[in-house]
Amino acid sequence: MLQSPEKNSNTQFSSNPNAYTPAKTTTLPTEQATIGRSLVIKGEISGAESLYVDGKIEGTINLTDNRVTIGRNGVVAANINAREVVIMGKVTGNIQCADRLDIRSEGSLAGDVVTMRISVEDGAVLKGSVQVRSADGKQDKHQPSQNQPKPVTSIAEQPKAAAAAAGAQA
Repeated sequence: MLQSPEKNSNTQFSSNPNAYTPAKTTTLPTEQATIGRSLVIKGEISGAESLYVDGKIEGTINLTDNRVTIGRNGVVAANINAREVVIMGKVTGNIQCADRLDIRSEGSLAGDVVTMRISVEDGAVLKGSVQVRSADGKQDKHQPSQNQPKPVTSIAEQPKAAAAAAGAQA
């Protein structure tokens, strides 16, 4: 006649059709590999998870569906192909992003960029060309034969070009 409260509550919970059931998420938990401060890697990096680099990499990084974050201590001499790239350290190489490039105030990039969106904070260094592509792939009405957007000179290069021109005139 006496039943334990646990058994009662379990039976009652499972038989109640209006009981709250937490919704299952459709996305996988965020997995991220980390390359620590003292690690040096030479070669090709590819995979199916995000990467945080606080060490040194020479070669190529190919994580097309994931994020690559270069930490404050990170030094990368590699071409990077990823969905999203965040730079807080130093990168030398070309970057191709499917979605977004974010260069933080303490970050620097020397290389060409192809991306859909770009963010460069005050104090960041960007040396190279930037191509911003449209999300839908529509062509500009004024340039119907254009297949790729025109490279844009980075803001970091403009003062150097002006100084060089002024020095040549003197």
